Amino acid sequence: MAGHSPRAELTWRGIVIGALITVVFTASNVYLGLRVGLTIATSIPAAVISMAVLRLMGGGTILENNLVQTQASAAGTLACVFASLPALVMAGVWQHFPFIMTAALTAAGGMTGVLFTIPLRRVMLADPVLPFPEGVAAAEILRAGAAAEDRGGIRALLNGGMLAAALTFASTGLRVLGDGMTATAVWGMSAFRFSAGFSPALLGAGYLVGLEGGIAMLLGAILTWEVVIPVMAHVQPNPTGLPAGAFATSLWKDRARFIGVGLIGIAAIWTVVRMGRPLLDSVRALLDRTQGADNAAPTETDLSPRAMRMVAGGALLVIGSLFFVFAHASVGALPALAATGAGLACCVGVGLFVAAACGYMAGLVGSSSSPISGVIILAAMGLSCVFVVLRALGLFAGTGGLQFAIGFCLYALTAITASAAIANDNLQDLKTGRMVGATPWKQEAVLLIGCVTGAVIIPPVLNVLYQTYGFVGAMPHAGMDATRALAAPQPALLLLITSGIFLHQLDWNMLLAGMGAGCALIGVDACLRRTGRGALPPLAVGVGIYLPMSVSVTLAIGAILGHVVTRLNGGAGRHQGTMIASGLIVGESLMGVMLASLSALSGRDSPLSLLPPGMDATATSIAGLAAFCVLCIWFCAMQLRQPRR
Repeated sequence: MAGHSPRAELTWRGIVIGALITVVFTASNVYLGLRVGLTIATSIPAAVISMAVLRLMGGGTILENNLVQTQASAAGTLACVFASLPALVMAGVWQHFPFIMTAALTAAGGMTGVLFTIPLRRVMLADPVLPFPEGVAAAEILRAGAAAEDRGGIRALLNGGMLAAALTFASTGLRVLGDGMTATAVWGMSAFRFSAGFSPALLGAGYLVGLEGGIAMLLGAILTWEVVIPVMAHVQPNPTGLPAGAFATSLWKDRARFIGVGLIGIAAIWTVVRMGRPLLDSVRALLDRTQGADNAAPTETDLSPRAMRMVAGGALLVIGSLFFVFAHASVGALPALAATGAGLACCVGVGLFVAAACGYMAGLVGSSSSPISGVIILAAMGLSCVFVVLRALGLFAGTGGLQFAIGFCLYALTAITASAAIANDNLQDLKTGRMVGATPWKQEAVLLIGCVTGAVIIPPVLNVLYQTYGFVGAMPHAGMDATRALAAPQPALLLLITSGIFLHQLDWNMLLAGMGAGCALIGVDACLRRTGRGALPPLAVGVGIYLPMSVSVTLAIGAILGHVVTRLNGGAGRHQGTMIASGLIVGESLMGVMLASLSALSGRDSPLSLLPPGMDATATSIAGLAAFCVLCIWFCAMQLRQPRR
């Protein structure tokens, strides 16, 4: 490891700083995920904090800053295992989160995600279709911090960050500004809805995503809410007598969203097939290094195949051992071995597909907006189908075997979730590294370290949150206030899907409809690209269906504004726009982390809220809309005027 030199990159102080930043990001993301089902992408906040801390310690190189943010963002992203682990408690399989069984599986699963991204790095980072918005933003931030002469860029970054932080504090913290607005028109039992969020970070991310991805997401959202859901509401019974608006929301959550899952699945499969030849070439290039044929530049040098084999062997040994221990506690030795073998095969077989799909989506729309839970749903379905077949062959028979099979699928899904989460974030970090001239193998090494440091934090955070709040439908103590329970929406959904497959209660129609739509969109996209008329990324359309409409619309607004301003500028000023967009993402992300930490410490969702309980939110929504419009105007005006250097 190097000291503080012009090329200092992998240093002990950087590893320690990254580990300390990890504690904040991992705890905050676990809390946010269980509370509202969302997490904050940690690459950009980690880059900003790293620069600030290293500057206080006498300064650091851009490469050292990059490795600190790489480690911290990997650990913070690993918190996505909140999507599966609490389901074990909700299913009654666990009464708490055992440290070794939780931390070791999370770390080993994350390490497989790091290994899967190594061959993907060479393929995806060179794909011009993938903008990697957060990776580019993090690189611009690191460059601005390292280049003192780029005062215009630094000024744009700081202005965007401060404005976004102020708006986020007013909306999420004080609650005096609304964070979105929804308009609903009702015709009979059909509801037509249009909603938009007022998130500065999504506006900036939309600018970085680009016009094609933004329009595709907007199309998916509009087709869902203006066509599919109204038709479904007209033909579907409403046994609970919900109002039209609430019925439309329930249809999206329980049915229409699965069209997006099916579309994402078929588009992800097509993506893996389309990348098959480049992936094989990348793997061949890695294997050639074992024969001394590696003449790559340092900026293209990955971990050695020997190191990769050692990490892969160790990770799979840990995962297999944990699977066997988990299974042997409920069934005999032979069924436990069968479950372990099937679980390992799924982790390896599904792992690369999941990593490729999540990495591609993150490259298309950013880690924050990538619907990783949609891919995890597909993985849960695949795992459950495998174990349904094993039960049909006579393994895990009886009621006890049914509960074990459901629990084992959820436990195995944790390893796949960790792998997917790391792949979803790591390619952004590797994109940042490529742009700033980092050494890939050093980034991959600190990614592995980040998996360990993040995994150590997750079990105690989960236990504290469970014992303090409980989960909806699973309270640890009698007499606890159920209104304060964490909603844990993703674990509840995964439990519903997994048990639904075993009990033959899952509706496959929406998934098949999404797959059919995906096949049609793949053809349309291919025709558009062949004729030079643009593109319609099927995966982005599926993302627009799966995510809330407010997210897709705001991303599309940022993409459209960016396209218009770039045209007016004649292609100039792109750097200025990228820095402002990066600042918007930084400001909201950092403020979001601080507010989430404050909520966790106080035990309340909005401890700083100035909004009286029960007050009509119309006024705050109008104020939020006005503030967002002013932000959009400022965003465009700052790019149209000539920046000062």
